[in-house]
Amino acid sequence: MSKRQICSGCDRPASVCLCSAISRVTPALQLIIWQDKDEARHRLSTAPLLHKSIVGSRLLVADQLVPEELLGPDWRAQTMLLFPLEHKPALTNEQLLDDQGLPQRQQLLLLDGTWRKVKRLLLLNPWLNELPHLALQPEQTSRYAPVRKSPRDDGLSTLEAAVIALNQLHPQQDFTPVTRVLERLVYLQLQQRQQQSQQ
Repeated sequence: MSKRQICSGCDRPASVCLCSAISRVTPALQLIIWQDKDEARHRLSTAPLLHKSIVGSRLLVADQLVPEELLGPDWRAQTMLLFPLEHKPALTNEQLLDDQGLPQRQQLLLLDGTWRKVKRLLLLNPWLNELPHLALQPEQTSRYAPVRKSPRDDGLSTLEAAVIALNQLHPQQDFTPVTRVLERLVYLQLQQRQQQSQQ
């Protein structure tokens, strides 16, 4: 039995290669994607695609991390967390951007996994609660929903959340083209399901 070929560009099966839909964009800060170990095994995870799309980004898979090793010695002052922490208010636009309209902090940390898995990361790493956070207010429902449901009505894929946050942090730059790879992923997945249902 022949082994399924994997594309070296997108790490997806060659029959559903996504390389042509990947847009590479460079932000004015570093995006750090911290992925839950279980989530890393999910074949429809969007974190690897996000990592390939954002130049200079980092993708880590772990249960627990030390902030100084992950973010550097000045982590409290230089990093913001993309997650709606309930115990304190989110950063305002004035706190996010400087006078030139650039991000005031140099690192955006994004936790990747289901809501339950991300909350587990927060419990295992209480220092995350010290970070100022960026909360999103998505205007549209997730494009990811047809293939992977969220328990929340405002739930987004990691890739979608990152794009909204990066657009908010870069008023003069558009990261929306990054979502094309997600749209292609969803299209191919739905097409595959339809073909399987007809067999």
